[in-house]
Amino acid sequence: MSLILSIETATTNCSVSISKEGKTIVLKEDYDKNYSHAERLHVYIDEVLKEAKIESRQLEAIAVSKGPGSYTGLRIGVSAAKGLCFALDKPLISVPTLDSLAHQIICNDGIIVAMLDARRMEVYAAVYDSNYNQIKETQAEILDESSFNTYLEQGKVYFIGNGVEKTKGLISHPNAIFIEDKLPSANEMSALANHKYKISDFENVAYFEPYYLKDFVALKPKA
Repeated sequence: MSLILSIETATTNCSVSISKEGKTIVLKEDYDKNYSHAERLHVYIDEVLKEAKIESRQLEAIAVSKGPGSYTGLRIGVSAAKGLCFALDKPLISVPTLDSLAHQIICNDGIIVAMLDARRMEVYAAVYDSNYNQIKETQAEILDESSFNTYLEQGKVYFIGNGVEKTKGLISHPNAIFIEDKLPSANEMSALANHKYKISDFENVAYFEPYYLKDFVALKPKA
């Protein structure tokens, strides 16, 4: 029986779940527009364990969203996951953030574009078919009116993530379907983490780092 704790902190959604055999049994998250991970993450971890009526030592593994996403958010999530792995002597599983985001869409055909907001007119995006096979690698994309035209000309394209807001203002193709107000969640991590657990696809706890995609750039404070 695989009991896995999943942590998602790549965006403003502070999300934690407990899954059993790949199915979420407890989920706690905060869809706030502000980052609250430092204050809420460990509280949520305690709460999902209590609600699931299990002790932390009963967990089989710890899963964490690996990125891309917020530099600070990813650091907080990975640090918490590593701490639990070291303390409990459990394996660490990493789940690509855009993979789990794409799994929020269920469609029989068409293309899924999972995207997270980056700076200015840029998004972090990955493209999947309706079976969630990744058909375009994760990239930092600068948006314009012709973005994703190759896929839009072929059929329906479902856009999901907090990069949708800036995308829908540029793309007006009839095949574009915008799924708004959705963020990566630990809920969809459950099945993905369980698959990795079954094949022992674990990370090196000591050396694992989040997938930032781009180097962190500190903003200068306003005068």
